[in-house]
Amino acid sequence: QVQLVESGGGSVQAGGSLRLTCAASRLYYSTYCMAWFRQAPGKEREGVAVIDHDGSTNYADAVKGRFTISKDSAKGPLYLQMNMLKPDDTATYVCAAQDNLTGHGCMAAIEARGAKTLGVFAAWGQGTQVTVSS
Repeated sequence: QVQLVESGGGSVQAGGSLRLTCAASRLYYSTYCMAWFRQAPGKEREGVAVIDHDGSTNYADAVKGRFTISKDSAKGPLYLQMNMLKPDDTATYVCAAQDNLTGHGCMAAIEARGAKTLGVFAAWGQGTQVTVSS
């Protein structure tokens, strides 16, 4: 079973930066779509960024130009470089992986919200907290 463990969260002031890491294990195939989601208190889970096995990426409008998703290889680790952080970015950030989800399907996966995200990605980490103060 795929295991994902996030790290790198913390507390920063607005305008600061953080780099999140998602360590992945038991990724037996090379066609994984990997993604970062976030959930703020009282809000549903939303997509932040996705990366396909070939390195293609897609971002939520709210983070375009500020966040960068990357990975060392097709099987991770997965990273999320977050710059120019805003208080609205405060949330628990969770990484996800799904095998055999490529191309348009992977890029569109960022649009999943709430409980529907569980129907798109089978593997999830526990999350890491990011708090941005004004």
